[in-house]
Amino acid sequence: MDPEPPRYPAPRRGFTLETSIVEAPMTREDQVTAALLEAQSAERREMADEKSRIKQESATLLEAQSAERQEKPREKSQVSIRRVPVGGGHLEGEKGRLERETLAMLEGRSEKKYMPSKMPIRSSTAPPLIMQTEMARDEGMDWDAPPPAYEQSFGDGQQRISTAVLDNGRISMMFRGRGHSQKFTALPPLPTYEPHVERQRSQAAHSYPLLNIVIQVVGSRGDVQPFIALGQELKLVGHRVRLATHDCFEEFVHKAGLEFFPIGGDPTELMAYMVKNPGIIPKFETIREGGIGKKRKMISEMLQGCWKSCFEPDPSTNFPFVAEAIIANPPSFAHMHCAQAMGIPVHLMFTMPWSPTRAFPHPLANVQLSDTDPTATNFLSYGLVDMMTWQGLGDVINHFRKKTLNLEALPQMVGANLAADLKIPFTYCWSPALIPKPFDWPSHIDVCGFFFRNAPDYTPFPELDAFLRAGPPPIYIGFGSIVMENSEKMTQTIIEAVKGCGVRAIVSEGWSKLGKGAEPDPDILFIGDCPHEWLFKHVTAVIHHGGAGTTACGLLNGRPTAIVPFFGDQPFWANMVAAAGAGPRPIDHKSINVASLSKAISICIAPETLIAAQKIAEKMKVENGVRAAVRSFHRNLPIQEINCDMIPRHPANWSWKKGKRTLKLSHRAASILVENKKIEAASLKLHRSKPVTIENKRWEPISATTSAGFDSAQNILSAMGSVVQEPMHEYRKVKSFERQESETGSIHSSASGGSHAAGAAGKAVGRGLGRVGMALTKTAIDLPMAVADGMHNIPALYGEKVRERGEIRGWKSGGKVGLKSLGYGFYDGYVGFFTQPYKGARDGGPLGLMKGIAKGCGGLLTQPAHAMFGVVAYPALGLYRSLDTTTVTGAQGDILKAQQGYGTYLAEHNAMDKGEVDRVITEFEEKWLKVREPDQ
Repeated sequence: MDPEPPRYPAPRRGFTLETSIVEAPMTREDQVTAALLEAQSAERREMADEKSRIKQESATLLEAQSAERQEKPREKSQVSIRRVPVGGGHLEGEKGRLERETLAMLEGRSEKKYMPSKMPIRSSTAPPLIMQTEMARDEGMDWDAPPPAYEQSFGDGQQRISTAVLDNGRISMMFRGRGHSQKFTALPPLPTYEPHVERQRSQAAHSYPLLNIVIQVVGSRGDVQPFIALGQELKLVGHRVRLATHDCFEEFVHKAGLEFFPIGGDPTELMAYMVKNPGIIPKFETIREGGIGKKRKMISEMLQGCWKSCFEPDPSTNFPFVAEAIIANPPSFAHMHCAQAMGIPVHLMFTMPWSPTRAFPHPLANVQLSDTDPTATNFLSYGLVDMMTWQGLGDVINHFRKKTLNLEALPQMVGANLAADLKIPFTYCWSPALIPKPFDWPSHIDVCGFFFRNAPDYTPFPELDAFLRAGPPPIYIGFGSIVMENSEKMTQTIIEAVKGCGVRAIVSEGWSKLGKGAEPDPDILFIGDCPHEWLFKHVTAVIHHGGAGTTACGLLNGRPTAIVPFFGDQPFWANMVAAAGAGPRPIDHKSINVASLSKAISICIAPETLIAAQKIAEKMKVENGVRAAVRSFHRNLPIQEINCDMIPRHPANWSWKKGKRTLKLSHRAASILVENKKIEAASLKLHRSKPVTIENKRWEPISATTSAGFDSAQNILSAMGSVVQEPMHEYRKVKSFERQESETGSIHSSASGGSHAAGAAGKAVGRGLGRVGMALTKTAIDLPMAVADGMHNIPALYGEKVRERGEIRGWKSGGKVGLKSLGYGFYDGYVGFFTQPYKGARDGGPLGLMKGIAKGCGGLLTQPAHAMFGVVAYPALGLYRSLDTTTVTGAQGDILKAQQGYGTYLAEHNAMDKGEVDRVITEFEEKWLKVREPDQ
């Protein structure tokens, strides 16, 4: 059994923002929290200048555009944009409207909050706008939808929680309360360590099957490299591993001995965009240049690529592949949705905290503590960052779910917190010696250590070898995949700082091409790609952008580290290194100059900094993050459901039912039984080792019914709109195709062309009417179910524990849940009417008696209502989901075809041992054919 990982203690209540992260004699844990708060204190000072800067930039933009319009006539736009107001409004140019209203928001003259198109808007200040463009109408998406509002408020009418996005990409959050006792929400209870459960998980993990694993990664080379190390270790223990990432990393992945699948997306363009727009909200310049639409299309392309990576054959060898588990980093976004569609386990791994904790705030959040409980604000910061992220991408992901995966769209509150609600296993790849596991993370979240690949065999090129031999060990400076706007200025800053400090330096050119055009210098060498594992053994200190992999490699080799963070997890690692004393405080990349870089170099070469870095290295060298992560992955597999019942260590791909019993079969076992005519191939069904049912949480009937009614109305309006829009689009598409054919020499009569276009339009009308019918049917189910769930959960509002409703996956489970709600609803209502006053009087005297009477009367009204609505709504929902899965089409059809093709390939290329065949047949006959059902 693996030992229980160290727990991160709760932050001290009296901790202040002015606490020093270097000089104060604090404990190791306090230093980590202090580092985060220190950075937040510095960033808070930027808040005062942020609005004025954006306002000035916006005014300059409007003035320039006004002058441009006066100089030349307005050209006709190539993309016509329509606004279809749901609650009134008038037509106007989208560009000018966006500029004027965004400026008005910044000046405080407008209360309008913009959300991505087709997403529910919970604010009552403005009606939703359904915006569509001609260029994206075939996708049903508005790629150029305006960004979210620059400021958001959550909570009650007093705006107790407000957020704003800083220029460096961090999200500033203000929590207003009335003292430590003021709680914004009831935090979940602390997890308890149960040794017997952990023992069972560890023992079960030793019987894991050998799986087809797809690793989905979005990011730079530094993001991909740790997962290559993970993939190599998974392959070493027997799994088949496919790494799905950007096309440009194909050679990098193949050299590591792993299978590769391209998901699209350009990491160079992505890194340039992130440097320019480090936060969730893009700059006006990016909006003006059309960068939003490009990035949204890129996200959509990568979502499609991640889905295809789960079941399409290898693009190089054409060998079949069907994923049986998914490992991913969170920015790949498709992971949980692909896993839900396929019914397989998913495991997330990342380099910075992404799971809510009381110990420290989200790395992207700049929490401004007032007089509220710091543990509550830390915990809430994760949910707010998730909500703002989902606000910007939720419509793209929901479009992917509906159009590609044939899954229902997710409401905002559900989609933003999906990983936490589903208890998705999470592994964090950093050293516990640097950041221990927080005390409130449950057992399905692990901190395993940094992921290091096997050091490659490397021979330095002659210039590098000569430079290292020519003098004392140099320092290293490099920014990897970061694409800077002014690399020439950065190059000059580096040269002057190195000369001023009297040190030698190796500078990595990186994606910014540092050193281009620089004069040769005997003390500075500009190089291309060079393995950090080799290079960092030959330098005295490292200065870089703060990528997790680069940071880990420098610390492993005991090198003092200075970090110039740009975005993402880089500020987090910069503060962690500074908190450990292994380097200076982070340097803002926008204000870096010769003085600040020289100061950082001086701190790095100081003896005390070297000692601190070497102490961290000593602890890290006894860790093996990759092996620990593989163990974490195995521990969290649904071993009972994923294993074949007939052949050990083979994954279950098919299920065969006899009465109430279900036999889980691998491709090999199913092939044996089918070929020997023990079962019919038509009786096999796809096995889902980790089925996921996502339910919309309901807290009480009023908000539940309002939300369900709003969503239903939006779905009906969207479906009715498709009845008109899609036929026109299909008609134009066919006519355009016929025009292209005629231009290339094909001859068609006008009558024939018109009939084809009319036929396509007619089919589109039929599909649109079908959507309207499905939307109306879903409305008839959702509204009574919202009332039933809302009534059921009312006792939870005053502290009572409510019964778990149970999952509804089909008509059987729906009927069972409906009958249970009918029985327990009336039982709990009437029994509570008598027991609640007694309990109240026993525990609270006369006052408790009065409270108990109120609770009893409330239960008498709400629980029978839950029973009456639930007995209708829950079976109806189960029937709806059963009918929705009876026809294997779309995504499920793709999975079925892929599994059939993969099974055929295995049967043709893997010879079966006669002894194994006899054993499987004998076991099947004895355990399944001769055993009578319990009710027979």
